[in-house]
Amino acid sequence: MAQGAASAPALQHGYREQSGPSDQGSSPRREHHRHTYGAIDLGTNNCRLLIARPNEGGFTVIDAFSRIVRLGEGLSRTGELSQDAMDRAVAALGICADKLRRRNVSLSRSVATEACRRAKNGVEFADRVRGETGIALDIIEPHEEARLAVLGCHKLLEPGDGPALIFDIGGGSTELVLVDQEEGTPRIRAWWSAPWGVVSLTESEGKEALEGPDRVKAYERMRERARRAFANFTTMLPEKREGIRLLGTSGTVTTLASVHLALPSYDRRAVDGLHVPIGAMQHISAMIAGMDYDERSALPCIGNERADLVVAGCAILEAIMEIWPAKNLGVADRGIREGILRSLMARDGWQL
Repeated sequence: MAQGAASAPALQHGYREQSGPSDQGSSPRREHHRHTYGAIDLGTNNCRLLIARPNEGGFTVIDAFSRIVRLGEGLSRTGELSQDAMDRAVAALGICADKLRRRNVSLSRSVATEACRRAKNGVEFADRVRGETGIALDIIEPHEEARLAVLGCHKLLEPGDGPALIFDIGGGSTELVLVDQEEGTPRIRAWWSAPWGVVSLTESEGKEALEGPDRVKAYERMRERARRAFANFTTMLPEKREGIRLLGTSGTVTTLASVHLALPSYDRRAVDGLHVPIGAMQHISAMIAGMDYDERSALPCIGNERADLVVAGCAILEAIMEIWPAKNLGVADRGIREGILRSLMARDGWQL
């Protein structure tokens, strides 16, 4: 299960009142010497790279890479990363390492999340990655994962003064972060790391149940597991919920947003920053839950790569929308990688 803050044993998967996501103590910016920055996010399902250079008010992406590696495949059964999964991840990270070298990246950070946190051989895998690719993986704790996700996507929150919930549905866990804003800067009030992501929740039911005639009942069981995992976090949420906002950063929300728009192929420009009515997202989730694998695969923005995992993502998303009933769901095709880049650039004095 996901680890919580050591200082709050009563809240095994979360804690309250953390400082805001922005980094302090930045050094003076050097106008004539711009570093090239790199960020790698190795999750339970995906390996993602972003390389960028800062500019006034933001940064320019000069290279990117993303590959589904399914590092956490089978982890819930064995407690270990499998040889095949590690091989896939190392191959993807090798490509990332080549890109970092070719782009002359001077400052970078590479993080690994729930799969490596949970696996008994997670540290051994990180040692192998360093030996074979030169990449030093930082296996981060859930609170750091939540901070980076907020730092990477909070600018896409709907305007307003009410509290906001930002979430990231990963492969092995789901991070939920309650924030409020003071002068435009989000302050983290509480966070929670639930031990269900699209891979772990899918494996909790199994392929036969999810593709069989009773697949809707299997979906309901997954949604109930997610509800239970969020139960303690719900007690941290404010009772008065006027003007609340909801923002999701994950493959689940970007995929469902693409289905909502009926895109013939994925288009980040159309999806990133979109705000979709909650009712529309609930309708799409229910529709996908009732489909079989072939029907889901036939949807252009789901395809074969996501068809087996998207149902679990819908179950988690529905549970989140129930505990935080905003009018709209904000969609972010950005998150941990962008949070890493902003953090690194802020330390060099860039005000992003």
